[in-house]
Amino acid sequence: MRFHKSESAFFVFMALILGSGGLVLYAYGLLYGAAESLYVPGTIRDLGNVSRLLFASGVLISTALFFGVFLIYPLIRTQAREEVKLREMTQTLSARSETLEQAALTDGLTGMQNRRYFDDALREYLTEFRRIGKPIGLMILDLDHFKQVNDTHGHDVGDEVLRSVASTLRDMTRYHDVVARLGGEEFAVVAPNMNDDQLFKLAERIRKAVAAQAVQAGNVRLRVTTSVGLAVWDGKESGEDFYRRADKQLYQAKRQGRNRVSA
Repeated sequence: MRFHKSESAFFVFMALILGSGGLVLYAYGLLYGAAESLYVPGTIRDLGNVSRLLFASGVLISTALFFGVFLIYPLIRTQAREEVKLREMTQTLSARSETLEQAALTDGLTGMQNRRYFDDALREYLTEFRRIGKPIGLMILDLDHFKQVNDTHGHDVGDEVLRSVASTLRDMTRYHDVVARLGGEEFAVVAPNMNDDQLFKLAERIRKAVAAQAVQAGNVRLRVTTSVGLAVWDGKESGEDFYRRADKQLYQAKRQGRNRVSA
């Protein structure tokens, strides 16, 4: 049986407590057994005080041991199991991309996952996270005025912009996030274990990174911006409703002037 790092650290902690408790009990036994042989006026009383302190220390260590075994360790174990499950899900999704279905699940231009993969992955995450009661964040991104890029500089430059944005998204997301190109200039990120504040901060970092990157188009250094819509799953809605809510926020960001995050 393999243990998570946090579990191993907990076992070391518990071993130290048990070792300390053993030493306290041993010292208590020595003091109690030697009290009469060490008698001089006042010594018995002092040794009694020491023994009581050792006994109190033993009680505290026993209490810490109880809390560790029955309260702390179950929490660590639950967290470790959830992380293992999350890694297994990620490995399963990654393995799927490496099978014969890879071409059907990968966007040919950017090398990212495509809409079909995104829909399947979102459905799987919702099923699993409904069971464990954890949040899932969803981010829908759309490049601003991208049609003008194609019309002005050509589709080759537009394709290079899309590849550059895709690279930025991959660099700024975690290994178990699902990052996909939904089509055209629209992208999506499924970010498990993220609440509203964490998701907004991540979206802002991505928005600023996209705005800061430059694509060389001949003698012109081209910059683009992106509008972002966010939603955190309420634990009940379907994947379609969840996506629709984030997409609604995307259009809100567009209406508010673009190059911004709306949640």
